[in-house]
Amino acid sequence: MYDNNDSRRPGGFRPGRETGHSRPRFVRNANEGERQDQHRPRFQQQGERPRFQQQGERPRFQQGERPRFQQQGERQDQHRPRFQQGERPQFGGEREMRPRRNAPKPVAPENKRQKYHEKYEDPTKPIRLNKYLANAGICSRREADDFIQAGVITVNGEVVSSLGAKVLPTDKVMFHNQPVHRERKIYILLNKPKNTVTTTDDPEERRTVIDIVRNACAERIYPVGRLDRNTTGVLLLTNDGDLAAKLTHPKFEKKKIYAATLDHELSEVDEAILRNGVVLDDERIVPDALEFTKDDRRHIGLEIHSGQNRVVRRMFEKVGYKVMTLDRVSFAGLTKKNVARGKYRYLTPKEVAMLQMGAFE
Repeated sequence: MYDNNDSRRPGGFRPGRETGHSRPRFVRNANEGERQDQHRPRFQQQGERPRFQQQGERPRFQQGERPRFQQQGERQDQHRPRFQQGERPQFGGEREMRPRRNAPKPVAPENKRQKYHEKYEDPTKPIRLNKYLANAGICSRREADDFIQAGVITVNGEVVSSLGAKVLPTDKVMFHNQPVHRERKIYILLNKPKNTVTTTDDPEERRTVIDIVRNACAERIYPVGRLDRNTTGVLLLTNDGDLAAKLTHPKFEKKKIYAATLDHELSEVDEAILRNGVVLDDERIVPDALEFTKDDRRHIGLEIHSGQNRVVRRMFEKVGYKVMTLDRVSFAGLTKKNVARGKYRYLTPKEVAMLQMGAFE
């Protein structure tokens, strides 16, 4: 028998000399080579790798050998195809590309500057000098007359001071000793907001419609017609003087549609008066259509052809009503569809062609 304190006993314990605690010893058995608790394998010889008891738990490869696939370059799990060097993977068909996050939205065609067909002009047909200057974007026709009288316009080297002077498209026109060139036509539709003045320059330094479209083009453009400062809706800006005159002249009678909100409901008596027409500046203004847009009689849709200044507000003031809000929904067939308040877009070539032909009402 062995003594428990005898260190020669196989599997025995050696007590601690100072602390009095014992320390486990491993079983020294040449046949098993494992600890009693089976937590850490023991190896038979120094430098030997651990061996697995059952075949298939972990593959063993010879030195420098790579795993091989079974059939046609595929692994057993069929998860990842194997390709030859330089070969790209082939997919079943064309892969549809997903749009990137936060990618810029495609710009609609009407939000880009359009190329319009230039109208042919007879080089032998003379035109008025003030019109020539206005078409070149120098100034308006009225301002051109002032410049002509001031003697700052020269034609082929000679000063022209008569208002009725005409020039040919091939003449050399100078303004303050600078050559005058014809500008390309441009057409912009603005959804005018409130508190904006319909003018090119305001002496009181209020916000103008030109301030909104200042970055739209380098050409000098001006509004076609006028809208009150607090009237919103469709407003056309262009440098095409011929088209602007055609759209604003009373004889062409271009249709305008307004949505008005009154301070109180419109009575049937006053409605009949408006339908029969009211006299403004010695002219009887008869609306083409008058409808109520909501359940009450304060919200009214009005269609007219008159080009008088502040015609809608003056019509309702004539019968004792105040217009609280006024929005122009349509002008000469142009609408503010898909144009937010305070935004603008370029007219399409088709719209410009229809305006020039007079296809719109």
